[in-house]
Amino acid sequence: MPQVTISIGGREFEVGCQDGEEHYLRAAAKMLDTEATALIAQIGRMPEGRMLLMAGLMLADKTAALEDQLRAAEERAAVAERVAADARAHPERIEVPVIPDIVADSFAEVAARAEALADRLEERLA
Repeated sequence: MPQVTISIGGREFEVGCQDGEEHYLRAAAKMLDTEATALIAQIGRMPEGRMLLMAGLMLADKTAALEDQLRAAEERAAVAERVAADARAHPERIEVPVIPDIVADSFAEVAARAEALADRLEERLA
């Protein structure tokens, strides 16, 4: 079991961890050290146990806030998924009550050409 030396609030600690977990331990210690350093800057030197307790509580508070944000984001995502699924299941139907002028004009032009061709054909057959 590897032993890792970490620094929290200017104090050194020897901590054991599983093989390959050293990086995670150092990352967690860095987070705890950040909180402990902020505490020491505000309050000054304090007993080791109190420093670790307070830093841990500060991290727990941040974690709780992030968990609340995550829960809210998951709820918003679930609502969005339900809305999207409903939209796919029941696509909105759009009806155009009036034929646009350009379409009507195009049909009128095609009809006029067809009538002109029909007239010329009748003249030739007559």
